[in-house]
Amino acid sequence: MTDPLTGSLLAGWDTLYSYLSQHVLTCLVPAFFIAGGIAAFLKKEAILKYFSPDAKKSVAYGIASVSGTVLAVCSCTILPMFAGILKKGAGLGPAITFLYAGPAINILAIVYTANVLGLDLGFARAVVAVVSAIAIGLIMAWLFRHEVQDGQKKGSGAPRSDAAPCEEERPRWVVPLFFVLLVAVLLVATSGFLDVLVRLFVVYFLTMGIAVLLIYYFTRDEVTIWGLETWDLTKKILPLLIVGTFALGVLAYFLPPETFQPYFGSNDLFSCFLAALVGAILYMPTLLEVPIIGTTLGYLSGVMAKGPALALLLSGPTISLPSLLVIYRVIGGKKTVAYAVLVIIFATVGGYLFGALGL
Repeated sequence: MTDPLTGSLLAGWDTLYSYLSQHVLTCLVPAFFIAGGIAAFLKKEAILKYFSPDAKKSVAYGIASVSGTVLAVCSCTILPMFAGILKKGAGLGPAITFLYAGPAINILAIVYTANVLGLDLGFARAVVAVVSAIAIGLIMAWLFRHEVQDGQKKGSGAPRSDAAPCEEERPRWVVPLFFVLLVAVLLVATSGFLDVLVRLFVVYFLTMGIAVLLIYYFTRDEVTIWGLETWDLTKKILPLLIVGTFALGVLAYFLPPETFQPYFGSNDLFSCFLAALVGAILYMPTLLEVPIIGTTLGYLSGVMAKGPALALLLSGPTISLPSLLVIYRVIGGKKTVAYAVLVIIFATVGGYLFGALGL
């Protein structure tokens, strides 16, 4: 009979091996390259300049709500950016929408969720996160409409962005096509309805198309920056994901997912609220919420219901006790409490409706 220490280590390895073999090569690697391309070729200033209080609400909230897919930020990097855009004159509402949406719809997290936990949950996470981000931002702006943000009127002008000569000479269709090909590689590599050889064949030609664009339309320095950005993102996220997934396997050995079934096994309102509350308290590094829900809490084994799973996905990566302390230093106690309560409420309602509709 295996002793507890050996059994727990084997359980951790089995969990880690399963996730690495099934999801890293086909899912995370292409997504890292996409995120690196976003960081290298899309300027953050081009997005942040629309957060000014003078900007149209539809523009400001719309851009802020999808900022996570464009900026590819995680829960740790969103906080200083949030403080920065407030100092530059962003309105409270768009800034809060940006704060929520950044980690909530991180392109890596959405793709990873859909690939591991199911397309329905990944799609619901993206849609509900965008709607919740806009609603929470609008409510926060209304709740504190009489308060004037310090420095809100200072530096509200759009940041100056000088295009490099290569950017001026390059046709406009090149960068969009570059991202289309990268996303196509991701979709083909993760598609389960295609034969392995067919997937390899298609991915090969898509990769050749990307190589042609890089050779003829991008400078060596730009390609180097893309590689460095991709590597920087990979080394920050992947080690945490590996260690965290292994630790979750060990934890699942001592604390089987069935333990949580009385609390997260149904789609009732209390289960969704409890999941949202747990997510708001725990610190979850980006992407780690997926194996937590899938393995530790037993979503993949049918122990955790869809509603609580979505509620945890909506609140977990967005806020935590450490992040709330940082937010408190930026906007004060009242706004922080209001923001945390709104996140929990919207995560609870979103999870409950998703579970009740049986999508």
